[in-house]
Amino acid sequence: MINDKKAITGGVYLVLDPGMDRPILLDKLKAALQGGLQVIQIWNNWPEQADKLSLISDISRLCKQFKIPLLINEDWTLLKHKLDLNGVHFDNIPANIEQIKAEVGRPFIMGITCSDSLAKVEWAHHNRLDYISFCSMFPSPSAGSCDIVMPETVRQARKLTDIPIFISGGITPENTKQLKSEIPFNGVAVISGVLSAEYPDEKVKLYHDALGQ
Repeated sequence: MINDKKAITGGVYLVLDPGMDRPILLDKLKAALQGGLQVIQIWNNWPEQADKLSLISDISRLCKQFKIPLLINEDWTLLKHKLDLNGVHFDNIPANIEQIKAEVGRPFIMGITCSDSLAKVEWAHHNRLDYISFCSMFPSPSAGSCDIVMPETVRQARKLTDIPIFISGGITPENTKQLKSEIPFNGVAVISGVLSAEYPDEKVKLYHDALGQ
């Protein structure tokens, strides 16, 4: 198992939709990993009767080949059962973070979606999360009910914390390059921007180019 606390510094963060057809999802993931991902998250969008543990194992096998951390969205209890998982991404501030740490019983990566909330940024900084993410910078079908984030919020967030910042929601290589000249961030979190691409590896490389990496 790779180090649960592998540092998150930025780059391209791919969010996987477990509602996709499994063979297609795994093929897309393998190609994207070859393009150079830094973090993988399994989105909390499970179909009914989904075999969560089996899919997590399949995804983890690919992530291990590339030494990329695998996170679960929201359902932190899975960290107690699946050592293949390296961390959790919260959509909202959990009620008792210290209890969660105690129950998991091992070091793990933590991140949170801040939406347009600087209060979440302050909470993340105080609790020394590994990264924060802002959703949604632009309208996006997969961003769901995320509020549109104002660029000034991201600028203020950087003044409040030194932990890595990801932006998400309607992110393309083109607007990534534009935003890099306007606001401070370390990486991009994408779903359809990579998973819907015919050649995910090439798309990931375009995001890296836009990030200047």
